[in-house]
Amino acid sequence: MGIFQRLSDLLKANINDLIDRAEDPEKLVKQIIIDMQQELNTSTQALGKAVASERMVEKQYNTAVAASQNWEAKAKAALAAGDQELAKKALANKVKADADVANYKEMYETISAQTDAIRNQVEVLKAKLEEAKSRQAMLIARSQMADTQKNLAKSLSGIDTNSSFDKLNRMEEKVMQKEAEAAAFAEIGGVTGEPDSFEELEKNAKVDAELQRLMAEMSGGTTLDKPTV
Repeated sequence: MGIFQRLSDLLKANINDLIDRAEDPEKLVKQIIIDMQQELNTSTQALGKAVASERMVEKQYNTAVAASQNWEAKAKAALAAGDQELAKKALANKVKADADVANYKEMYETISAQTDAIRNQVEVLKAKLEEAKSRQAMLIARSQMADTQKNLAKSLSGIDTNSSFDKLNRMEEKVMQKEAEAAAFAEIGGVTGEPDSFEELEKNAKVDAELQRLMAEMSGGTTLDKPTV
C-alpha cells in the first residue's frame, strides 16, 4: 500500500496552509492538481492489476471447485461399479482438489479485500481531484486579488497624501493670486467688461435723439423719432 502514502498526504493536507507558506500560490495549486492527477493515474493502474489478479484467482478457485466435484462424481461411479480401489484414487484426487479450493478461496478473499480498499481510495481521490479542480479557479482568483491589494497598499504607503494635498492647495492659492492681479491690472487700465465700440454707439444714439428733439422744437413741428439703438 506504499503507493497510497502520497495520496494520504494529499487528502490530509490543508490547502490554505500550503498557500500561506508558498512563494507562488498559483503554481502550488496547479502543482497539487498535477500531483493528484498523477497519483490517480498510478492508483488506477494498480487497481487494474488488482482486479486482474482477483479474476485470475477466482477462475482458479472455480476450476478447483469443478475438479473436486468431478472427482467426487467419479468416486461415486466407481463405488457403484463395486471398485473401491478406483473410488479411493478418485477421492485422493478430490482431497487434493479440495485443498486447492481452500487455498484459492483464501487467496481470493484476501485479494478481493485489497481490491475493494484500492477501489475505495481511487474513488476518494477522484472526488478530491474534482473538488480541487473546482476550487482551483477560486483560489487563483483570490491569490491574484490579494496580490493586487498588496501592491496597491505598497503604492499608497509610499505616497504622503497630506503633503500632496498641501501642494495642491498652495498651487490653487497661487492661481487665485494671479487671477486677482490680472483683475486689478484690468481695472487700473480702465478695462471694463463692455467693449468701447458699444459705449460709443450708445452715446451717438443719444446725441442724435437730442438733436432731433431740438430741431423739432425750433421748427415748431414734430419729427418722427428715430428708433434708438
